[in-house]
Amino acid sequence: MAFRDVNARRHIGLQQLSALALTGRTLLGPMKSCKFIVDESTNQSTLICSAVRLIESLDLTSAAGQLLNETIQAQNKEFRTGMSTLLFLIGAWSSAVLECLQQNVPVSAIVSVMSEGLNSCCERVQCLQISIHDVNKELCSSSVRPNAFKSKTCQIGCDSLLDPRIFLYVQKDISAPEEVIPVNPCSHQEDDSNFNKRLLSSLARLGSIASLVKPAGDKSTSWISGSGVIASNCNKQKLTHSRYFSTLRKSHFSSQQGSFQGYLSGRSADPCECYGLGHLAMALSHGNQTSVKLLQSIVAYQRERAECSGSSQFNIAGIVTCCLLGLPESYSCVSPGFVTLVSPEQTTVIKYFEDKPLRILLMDGDLTEQYRHLGFNRPCNVRTILEHPSLPEGKADLWLSSMLDILISFEVNLVLVKGNVCENLMERCIANSILVIGSVTQDVLCAFGEVTSAQPVTYLTQLNASCVGSGAQVGLWKACDGRAMDLGELVPVRIKVQGIPLLTAVLTTTVASKMQLIEDQFWTLAYRLHHALHDEKVFLGGGAAELLCLSHIQMLAKQPLQPSNKNAVREFHNPCLAASATEYTSVVLQALASGWKQYLSVVMCNTAKAASELEACTSVDHHLKKAAECGSPSAYILKEFRRGDLLRGGSGPFADDGEGLKVYDNVTAKTEAWRRALDLVLLVLQTDAEIITGPKRNQLLNSHVSSEFMFL
Repeated sequence: MAFRDVNARRHIGLQQLSALALTGRTLLGPMKSCKFIVDESTNQSTLICSAVRLIESLDLTSAAGQLLNETIQAQNKEFRTGMSTLLFLIGAWSSAVLECLQQNVPVSAIVSVMSEGLNSCCERVQCLQISIHDVNKELCSSSVRPNAFKSKTCQIGCDSLLDPRIFLYVQKDISAPEEVIPVNPCSHQEDDSNFNKRLLSSLARLGSIASLVKPAGDKSTSWISGSGVIASNCNKQKLTHSRYFSTLRKSHFSSQQGSFQGYLSGRSADPCECYGLGHLAMALSHGNQTSVKLLQSIVAYQRERAECSGSSQFNIAGIVTCCLLGLPESYSCVSPGFVTLVSPEQTTVIKYFEDKPLRILLMDGDLTEQYRHLGFNRPCNVRTILEHPSLPEGKADLWLSSMLDILISFEVNLVLVKGNVCENLMERCIANSILVIGSVTQDVLCAFGEVTSAQPVTYLTQLNASCVGSGAQVGLWKACDGRAMDLGELVPVRIKVQGIPLLTAVLTTTVASKMQLIEDQFWTLAYRLHHALHDEKVFLGGGAAELLCLSHIQMLAKQPLQPSNKNAVREFHNPCLAASATEYTSVVLQALASGWKQYLSVVMCNTAKAASELEACTSVDHHLKKAAECGSPSAYILKEFRRGDLLRGGSGPFADDGEGLKVYDNVTAKTEAWRRALDLVLLVLQTDAEIITGPKRNQLLNSHVSSEFMFL
């Protein structure tokens, strides 16, 4: 069998990948340029800044487009971050491979050298991985440096962790023993005062609000004014929890000590570790201030629960979102329990049951007459579409009556359904004061099942007394001024149970097209923190990892590689292939390096650190030269990163900001984005071939065109 490249110089699949990836060029970097996606059928527009939403909106009819969509979706399903990097590198490396084909580089050499080059990069950048423990110590020490106040960028980033407006992001009811300085005329209401006390105590340990809380009997006064805190009797009292004025010792990147478990639970003796995850969330936010404040509130609440229960893991499964259209974005907050939207007809039932203990039922499926489950071991990513004939009126009424009788006989007041709910059954339940809520996620069902002792059932006919839980409470969700009731067709409602670990991030905006954008940004940050804690390490951010990859690849391209070299091309079974790969190693590695260089240049342009791509490339070349002269590129990059001068352009609005706020990236998500990008490019590259089998193979062996074929 033999195969031959059909379109070696004009590879249609690679051209399509490059063109599709070009549409997401402005989505790269922390300061993204959002795009409007217009639905031609409804003429409604949606604002997006995610590669996932962009790909979903494109008409991907080609095979390369379908593969691109599947790759982006796989990255999103597993990590929920890194999709913009993945999309950009797919386009950059597709163009680089096309240039290699124009220079008559064999496909086998491109595949082998690029694969080994990326593997070598992934090994090289391991030196830029920093443990969570060391990151926290570094961020704590940098937050108390006097020159931190000289930098506008750093001051904005650090002050946001101390911003007293963080209280606006958690509904609360201030109790009498403590007094908090009001920073907004609106005050969120919360029935559970214990939640507020725990939150205040936990946030104080995070170093965020200790200067704002004082005993009711204390005569001293403190005021929030402009850029800082002005306290009376400052010569007599010290702020024991202030990040800026406490006597924390400076620390540098060091070897891993202790464990993250002790750090999160607050049992470590290191004073830097008492700050929780606030610093890390800010460093991973890449400038997303609103989501940071919401996540800090969630972390504070979960940390307090972790100290009580002994569990010390950030629980992303205990977080849900509820999008409210019609309220300003400043009304976004975190509410304990489950907040969702229901129809106005159900408000009568909600008001009737408000603050009363309810008997709750959990349905693991649809609450319809036609629903049939796929089996107890349900396959993933399978959707069954089945059309049922219209039921006779008498049979439909019989099913509705029997289901309603079951609910009434077990005195069920609240039903949470994972799937859809029959509209006719919903109406009958409302008439009988039974609240039914559909489209509830599996995590929510599990959370309510743990605290109410309710056991999920697939069909109502399976219901027995042991399946019904108790202790749930329901009420209308209220914003700071009560305007939540004026949202239009849907009404927000909150369901809570004493001790439930579930938290709802209520996301609000008055711009309908911005709702999806806000929700995507929140989940991106939440999963960045989740993966950072799971990996227990992070990459130096701000382009540090990509710059080291670029420096490493250029170094490999300049030196002759031997097959025995660890970082070189591995030996092939076919000596001809090995010789071909060695001959074109430098060209292919330079093509791989061009993708990293384009990535860094575009990030600098998108973040206004360079006025043009030419200026960005000049800045990157300057750093590469300095790194080579230093003798150790990784040491140079680490030094520049800690100084805040890494990839800071010579012009632009942020050129003279001084020391910048340090940023970090996820390790696994980033490296997987690199690998997925190259795997897709090489897959499309190798698909454009003609496979020849049978007797014709022998004729090709003796023909003059045999050199164009590879015989297997």
